[in-house]
Amino acid sequence: MIARGLYGLLWYAATPLIKRYLKKRARRAPAYLEHWEERFRGDGPAASQGAIWIHAVSVGETRAARPLVDALRERWPDAPLLVTQMTPTGRAIAVELYGAQAAIRYLPYDHPRHVQDFLQKWRPRFGVLMETELWPNLVHAAHELDIPLFLANARLSDKSYRGYRRVGSLIRATLSELSGVAAQGVDDAERLGRLGAHDPAVCGNTKYDFLPPADKLAQGAEFRRALGTRPVLVCASTREGEEALILQAWRRRRPDGCLLVLVPRHPERFDAVAEQATALGFELERRSRNCSPAASCDVWLGDSMGEMFAYYAAADLVFVGGSLLPLGGQNLIEAASVGVPVLMGPSTFNFAEASARAFAAGAALQVEDADAMVEAAEALLRDEPRRRAMGAAAAAFCAAHRGASARIVAFIASRLDKA
Repeated sequence: MIARGLYGLLWYAATPLIKRYLKKRARRAPAYLEHWEERFRGDGPAASQGAIWIHAVSVGETRAARPLVDALRERWPDAPLLVTQMTPTGRAIAVELYGAQAAIRYLPYDHPRHVQDFLQKWRPRFGVLMETELWPNLVHAAHELDIPLFLANARLSDKSYRGYRRVGSLIRATLSELSGVAAQGVDDAERLGRLGAHDPAVCGNTKYDFLPPADKLAQGAEFRRALGTRPVLVCASTREGEEALILQAWRRRRPDGCLLVLVPRHPERFDAVAEQATALGFELERRSRNCSPAASCDVWLGDSMGEMFAYYAAADLVFVGGSLLPLGGQNLIEAASVGVPVLMGPSTFNFAEASARAFAAGAALQVEDADAMVEAAEALLRDEPRRRAMGAAAAAFCAAHRGASARIVAFIASRLDKA
């Protein structure tokens, strides 16, 4: 196929540039240099062949895979487990969640030789790509080696659909070589079908199945005791550019007695966010210093990994980042599952269906910009009955949409039986 051949040639040309990019990222986040060989040539013999292989690109997908992994292990209890990622933060979460039961690796970049080498070494029983990880060379190599490969928890926004259409022949060939596609919603399935997926099934979103870890809820209760009776707004998974907007809006209104907790999505930006807050005159303390914020503290920086559920459990109200700027929003379901009211900005296309359902259920509110977010937060933090009602609606909203993991496993099993 001409399109795949050209795509493969691009990877030969792009690999030196990718290495340069990773080394540049490593100046701020040294973890990008770790496990280097896995990203390009693999790391020698596989821990065990015949594994169930789950690929989850980063943190959100790795967390969303947890209930699916549990369901897969229940269905195939004797199969080894292989979990792969593309980012250091995703890998760290994978080690935390699955390290005791799985081999954890980086998935090589989509260079034809590297992905074929990876698959030949591991020879998984079957693979599951979480969400929309469509790597044409990887999918084609799995097809050539008769390794069933599924796309699960698949979502495709209208924006992404328009982008994929520009390389329609390559994507159509890629989707046609999958053993099955389990989409989150009807719209996702319809778009994937138009791109070439064969008879995609609608199974729901596994993110609803991820229950808040008990140890993180207990940690959140400890945070809350340390914070005292102050109203707490947690701004979670904020992206570059959003913290400045939030801090400036917070300074303009200065909600009386409220504590702002900022948890940036990317750890390499923790120091920069701290500098922004202090430059604006806020008294800032950092979670990494293992001390409780003083009563005079304005901003508590959540510069830690793996504690997001603890921050949610300590919050009176949560704003979910990635939604003030046109970035599509981050996962609002995790915050809602703790029974906390949620605020979202105007950009929610990454979680369009979940956001719409949350707004309709009264579990979340949408705001236009940072000033509107702070204004809405201040009003809600003063209105305990409304917060309680929204929190109860949030918990009910999540409970009503659970069950996707079991449906995906049933779908995979049925396709394997047919094969």
